[in-house]
Amino acid sequence: MQVNWRLISAARNSYAALYAACGQAEIVLVPVENPVADVTCYSLNSINARHYLDEISKADCVTVAGGPHATACYEDLVQYADYVIVGEGEHTLPRLIGELAAGRSGRIPGVATGDYFEPADTCVRLDAFPAFSQMKGYVEISRGCPFACGYCQTPQIFGHCMRHRSIDEAARYANRYGQARFVSPNAFAYGSDGIHPRWDKIEHLLSKINSDIYFGTFPSEVRPEFVCTESLDLVNRYCSNTRLHFGAQSGSDAVLQRLHRGHTTGDVVHATELCRDYGITPIVDFIVGFPFETDEDQKETTDLIRWVARFGKVHVHLFIPLPGTPLAGSTARPLLTETENLCGKLALGGKLTGSWNDPEIRFFRPPSNDIP
Repeated sequence: MQVNWRLISAARNSYAALYAACGQAEIVLVPVENPVADVTCYSLNSINARHYLDEISKADCVTVAGGPHATACYEDLVQYADYVIVGEGEHTLPRLIGELAAGRSGRIPGVATGDYFEPADTCVRLDAFPAFSQMKGYVEISRGCPFACGYCQTPQIFGHCMRHRSIDEAARYANRYGQARFVSPNAFAYGSDGIHPRWDKIEHLLSKINSDIYFGTFPSEVRPEFVCTESLDLVNRYCSNTRLHFGAQSGSDAVLQRLHRGHTTGDVVHATELCRDYGITPIVDFIVGFPFETDEDQKETTDLIRWVARFGKVHVHLFIPLPGTPLAGSTARPLLTETENLCGKLALGGKLTGSWNDPEIRFFRPPSNDIP
């Protein structure tokens, strides 16, 4: 039985991880640009999913859909795909493929069909699966997040307890690259409960890596309250990156509190100033257009954006009501003219990037461009 993987640009790291996980079960995920027999697998996010639904429903093969959107909206997605993986796929996907190859129904925990669903009975231990194999990806070092930010799918998919790849395993995979880059919801939380940092474990990890290390920059951004003398000392001592990427999300403390972000605008200012003092360029994320955001809230955000841009760069994105989050089903509020003008001016000056008008600019590329 041939098992294929539909190439989608936003799912490249998922492909690397699941290719390796399936390889342990002697299953090869063949890359394809269209659905192909016998089975074609899709990993979908909540921005690109709608662009693939028609293709999935018309596919002349068995279709398996997973990813963030599948986990959040499996009841909708079973109308299009034959099987929908809900949650993590490293254990469930090879198990499902084995069931189908044996001629069985595929009704297993963690898989939804049109008339069946039972939650997964497993939780992925990162060390139990390779970070990647022949299909290369970044080294995933952590999953889960103890925070409950109103816009974020991460804790809804991976849970509120952080799980980490062990130091030896993370270093082993990182040393296969000339440049070591990592996947984590907060790189500075590595080895910890996600709230109380363990700088000793981070230093132990970094000290075992021989390649050029990029830590705390995409795709392993950090939280502003974790930016401190200890973390920046580690970056300057062990890492090659001269930038640090962290999320402010809003310049209004009222908005941050309502989002349950777990930090203040003061933490953002402190992190930015520390980066400046350490000769590190801060790259700071902001979200504009929260549905409950007042004019004053948005003006406070633009004030902070303007100030941060003096010392570094900013990413600004329009709020997206992602399924499965507390803010699902809401609508982004219109941006103030002042906000749009500031974003445009800073973008022209090379100080700002992002998609403050159309979120698909960042998160989606049309299917015809999904070339590896």
